[in-house]
Amino acid sequence: MLSVTARGVEIPALGFGTARMDDHDERVRAIAAALEAGYRHIDTAQVYGSESAVGEAIQKADVDREELFVTTKLTDDNRAHGDVIHSVHESLDHLEMETVDLLLIHSPNDEVSHEETLDAMNELRDDGLVSHLGVSNFSVDQTREAVAHSTAPIVTNQVEYHLHHRQDDLLEYCIDEEMMLTAYSPLGVGDALDEDVLQEIGDRHDKTAAQVAIRWLLQQPQVSTIPMSSSPDHVRENFDVFDFELTGEEMRDVFRVTGGLSDDLASKLDL
Repeated sequence: MLSVTARGVEIPALGFGTARMDDHDERVRAIAAALEAGYRHIDTAQVYGSESAVGEAIQKADVDREELFVTTKLTDDNRAHGDVIHSVHESLDHLEMETVDLLLIHSPNDEVSHEETLDAMNELRDDGLVSHLGVSNFSVDQTREAVAHSTAPIVTNQVEYHLHHRQDDLLEYCIDEEMMLTAYSPLGVGDALDEDVLQEIGDRHDKTAAQVAIRWLLQQPQVSTIPMSSSPDHVRENFDVFDFELTGEEMRDVFRVTGGLSDDLASKLDL
């Protein structure tokens, strides 16, 4: 299993996402399949309504809690200091855990200052209820602001990032700051998988276009990704990406689909 070291924290580079599944039992089955396949990084959020499914699947799995890295996120309604504290206690109850590994601000919210939210998140960390802090859907400037307002390191910014939705500025920032960029929706809405270059590269490695798209992300410095699927076959397929490696030319070929690379980013990616 590859890992990303972010602000001194080692995090599994490939995780399992739990958004966009409505049925509790379906979620439990999918998460159970992910744990059985070898995923040890599980991503959930208060707004997904999947925390209880994550907790149930983990309780039933033959996996020690210490082996897992679990992330959850604050909803827009839970950004004031007291709401942060109360909602995280509820999240821990749903997860059936004493501590969550990573707590994120799910998205920017102008109604409550990041400083107030991060102050509460740091308090939870000091109390041992949260191990690490991060943000999601933040711009580079907003990420810098969060870093400035947090005593604890901001270890990640979780954003949409895939072949058809590049985040070059943020990627460069994360590489420079040794922060993790967590890529959600790594396959887009499925449209990325129609790109001929992914299928051609996959044929050379006896892999699918989806596996190439995930591997392309994992080979970028400071990038992790959290694909999700309710299909056990796809869950296993998305994890089966550690027995091959894209060449530098193949990495560049994928970047060329959406305009190639600047010299600065190519240098940071060692391409």
